[in-house]
Amino acid sequence: MHVTPATTRISSSALKHNLQCIKQKAPQSKVIAVVKANAYGHGVEFVSSVIEEDVDCFGVARLAEALKLRSHGITKPILLLEGFFDEKDLPILAVNNIQTVVHNHEQLHALERFSLPCDLSSKVKVWLKIDTGMHRLGVSLEQVDEFYTALKGCKSVDKDIGFVSHFSRADEVQVNYSQIQLERFLKAVKGRGERSIAASGGILFWPNSHLEWIRPGIIMYGISPNNDTTCRQDLTPVMTLISSLIAIRDLPKGEPVGYGGAWVSEKATKIGIVAIGYGDGYPRDMPQGTPVFINGRRVPVVGRVSMDMLAVDLGVDSQDSVGDEVELWGKHLPIEEIAEKSGFLSYELMTKLTPRVLTEYVD
Repeated sequence: MHVTPATTRISSSALKHNLQCIKQKAPQSKVIAVVKANAYGHGVEFVSSVIEEDVDCFGVARLAEALKLRSHGITKPILLLEGFFDEKDLPILAVNNIQTVVHNHEQLHALERFSLPCDLSSKVKVWLKIDTGMHRLGVSLEQVDEFYTALKGCKSVDKDIGFVSHFSRADEVQVNYSQIQLERFLKAVKGRGERSIAASGGILFWPNSHLEWIRPGIIMYGISPNNDTTCRQDLTPVMTLISSLIAIRDLPKGEPVGYGGAWVSEKATKIGIVAIGYGDGYPRDMPQGTPVFINGRRVPVVGRVSMDMLAVDLGVDSQDSVGDEVELWGKHLPIEEIAEKSGFLSYELMTKLTPRVLTEYVD
């Protein structure tokens, strides 16, 4: 008997394939590959090393993520998509060639006070974040001229200011709000610098938003931003989440499975116990009937998900064996379908996986 515990299989060939598909969709745009949150749960060291030669910049949320890339030998530019959080971070950005978004007065004033270390000649590259309708981060449309002029006057800031914004409804192709945001962005920038507004949804659904830079995130990992698998077209899932059957039990009619008796068998069946649970990041609240893939067929999750295990109804005529592989999502079972069934976002499902889950890099 050989049992594989909860494991993600991460495919380098799928990752490179997806990036090439994305570049074909926006052939005139440079690429900021978004690898925040441990590359959406795929392993930031692996992902960044696989694609570094094919991208122009990496995007992360936090300084610690950027420094992790640098410590792993990544030399391409890195952009802090939320900007720096502390004035004391600025020398670290300058020394490590880390670019930053600026979206508020506090960051601007910190840059105005900042002096480059004497042994550095390269200035801090800044992207001005403009709020075009997301109303999360960014300077207002009325503040763009003020911030742009002030940043151009900062002695330690690169004079080549970039501009960035973010769609709030890019995956809603029947809604015109993205076009409104794009028009606001183009008007506010007025050709003063390189621009980026298209993340995954913009890349797929709003080709006129590609501009000089695109920021692929979830589609780089082969997943649709809106749970519609047809939208991702030729993209291939990079992650497959697997585990194994560790027990098979005969269950009479009318017997419960798991905590609280949440599920009771309507007829005699065989129950399979799978070595994965909420301790691995598989949600405890996953609904009854959520499918998993075993030996060429789908079978439903039954009972409550435990910390280390979950139960599935294999059927009374099952020929499955202990040690057989179970796919939770991936090649045979799209994560978009699991997300739709469960009410979780596919982003959330991937980034919730805990360090206990093993990682197997393939291809």
